Amino acid sequence: MIRNTHCLSVVFSLVFTGLAATGPACAEDHQYHFEQITIPAASGSEPTRAELSIPLATAYLENGAIAWSGERKCVSCHTNGTYMFTRPSLSPSLGPPSDITRTFFVAQMADLNQEPLSRMRQGTRSASAIYIAAGLAEWDAHISKSLSAETEQALELMFRAQEENGTWASLDCWPPFESDAYHEATVAAMAAATAPGWLQTVSSSDNQTLKTGVERLKNYLKTTPPLHDYSRVLLLWANSRMRDLLTSEQQQELIGMLSRHQRDDGGWSIRTFAAPEAWGGGNRAEKLRAEPEFANPLSDGHMTGLAVIVLRSSGVASDDPRIQKGIAWLKSNQRESGRWWTRSLNTDSSHFITYSGTAYPLLALQMCDAMPPVVPAK
Repeated sequence: MIRNTHCLSVVFSLVFTGLAATGPACAEDHQYHFEQITIPAASGSEPTRAELSIPLATAYLENGAIAWSGERKCVSCHTNGTYMFTRPSLSPSLGPPSDITRTFFVAQMADLNQEPLSRMRQGTRSASAIYIAAGLAEWDAHISKSLSAETEQALELMFRAQEENGTWASLDCWPPFESDAYHEATVAAMAAATAPGWLQTVSSSDNQTLKTGVERLKNYLKTTPPLHDYSRVLLLWANSRMRDLLTSEQQQELIGMLSRHQRDDGGWSIRTFAAPEAWGGGNRAEKLRAEPEFANPLSDGHMTGLAVIVLRSSGVASDDPRIQKGIAWLKSNQRESGRWWTRSLNTDSSHFITYSGTAYPLLALQMCDAMPPVVPAK
């Protein structure tokens, strides 16, 4: 296991030079807070930077994940779940991550393993199990380079909580991450396909439970109509890992759909990918329709980063004009704090989607060889 204590010390030095302040904080003036970490509230009025700062964005990811785990003591899709799902693959550009969040995930998995099946299918437990498996699989794929016993246990836990129809229980709220069972199924598919050698081991084993679970998952994604275009993007992403979910014709159709959502400024807006009533069973429709930009929503970091990631993962070349326009938008829209702004679909308080709205752009930049060199802190 890697413990990158130098990386962590660099992160904290960056925090104290501008991304976060120390001392007491109230809910109105911070997004994340735990012990010495305080990350200011996210706002659409924050000025954009004159040039990219990868260190500030990295510090935000590292400290946001640590603060969430420390304060909330749970795995959330939108913060530490996104960290483990993206940060290991950013190691070529940012260096390997500290193992603090991985250690937390392993401990959370041990706790969930003690839960009876009936409780595993309640609340956000299924989503947590999926993101734990996905995060540990990413760690194995990019850091340890081999399948770990912890990842095997996490995948077994994930499939233990699977419903008979092939997906997992969902609260149908808090879009986009904990918004529907379809989203959970796509992340589960990526977890199973990313864990080094896991699918091959299962297919040749005598474990009929896991074999059946994988087939149920594939069948669900192949036969269940996506809820909206955002679901279609996730299906396209999942297909880049679990290759037989789409035919080549279906893949090209979804690439075309994603391309048509690109805005005139080169970015993408998550708000164009589903009608307000389609997010979380419609529980955010009133809020979304009341937004001043409802008729012409702004491009955002979450969707622009995700669009570039999925297009690249699906074989679109980095010099494709669609990709280049998206990268240009990312380069010119980072905010002073190091984040890329994305307005929450849920409430106008914490805007936790700015976390994935920062992780996805970093990964998009790396996938297009557009990441500026990171100057080590002294």
